[in-house]
Amino acid sequence: MLPVLLLRWLEDYEMEEVLNAIPHRPPLLFADRIIEFSGPTLKTTKEIKPDHPVFAGHYPGQPIMPGALICESIFQTGAILLSKMMGSISGGVPVLTRINNAKFKSIVKPGNTLDIEAELVEKVSNAYFMKGKASVAGKTSVTVDFTVTVTKEVP
Repeated sequence: MLPVLLLRWLEDYEMEEVLNAIPHRPPLLFADRIIEFSGPTLKTTKEIKPDHPVFAGHYPGQPIMPGALICESIFQTGAILLSKMMGSISGGVPVLTRINNAKFKSIVKPGNTLDIEAELVEKVSNAYFMKGKASVAGKTSVTVDFTVTVTKEVP
């Protein structure tokens, strides 16, 4: 078993890798660590913590993760994928420009760990057509097709 300090360092390192890849920050950061990067596909995870502020209102007494935020975890994983493929997204910000075929298949609850996957399907000019999936314990929660463009940062 790894010593507690080593585990904390490893968690911090994994989070740092995510923070270096995209501009998102807590409480709107929905990827905790990169699990795998292989060609046009990247996998991340997100621990759904019971104390996340969203659960105060969605829904009190019966908290579930909003589907839009599960989609956001997929979109952020796609942005991390672009950052890894391009070396960085410096000089630009990944912006979601299209959502298609979103399907919500199962509920995500506090305490679950989301396994998230994004895949680059096609690049046309500065548009990156992607598809993604989020699941819990092997059971698909959400699938979605989406498009991201990298826009210039506002000075």
